[in-house]
Amino acid sequence: MDAADFQRTVEEATTTELERLGSSKLLVALTDADLTEERVLRTAADSERAAIETFEAWAADEAHADARDAFAAFRDAERDHYDRVVALLDGSHDAADADAGGMHDRLRSFETTAPRLGGVVGRSLVGERTHLQVVSFFVNEGDERRADEFRELRAETSAQGDRAASVLETVCEEREDDAWDRASEAAADVVDDAYEAYADSLDDLGIDPKPIC
Repeated sequence: MDAADFQRTVEEATTTELERLGSSKLLVALTDADLTEERVLRTAADSERAAIETFEAWAADEAHADARDAFAAFRDAERDHYDRVVALLDGSHDAADADAGGMHDRLRSFETTAPRLGGVVGRSLVGERTHLQVVSFFVNEGDERRADEFRELRAETSAQGDRAASVLETVCEEREDDAWDRASEAAADVVDDAYEAYADSLDDLGIDPKPIC
């Protein structure tokens, strides 16, 4: 297996969850049906802040040098993302109120290299779909400036998944153990937790998370 195979395998294994996370109901779930520009941006800022804290912790204690460098780079990128989203809020956001959410709780539970890298791949797949829904939201609002900003954030988050998969390939080449399997399980768990949070939020709102056929 190589990096591209791994990403493809994870995406195929979580197809149903990712398809549902890619629906227009996602922002309804994330904002508790408060589809205002301010709430959407604050939700995005909370997510970026949670990512900073996750990668900060990993960069501080990761044993593998390449992975540690990647996590530090992801932390710095997420700081930039957070600042850019807060700028869209005219610089106002209380980071202390940010909720990490189930996906980042899962990510922070990973203590070894392969699951962490797999988790980043899973997060990037979720992030691509989340950012796309935010892009669509601002397009519908006629706000191309904000839509373009989130297009860039989406591409940069996707690139994190690519880098994580590449580092994972190096890690697996160095070891003769079940690193690929552990990374794959971690990636799927991250997607599953994101989906469960989405489904639970919609259930609380009385909305069926399953698509209407």
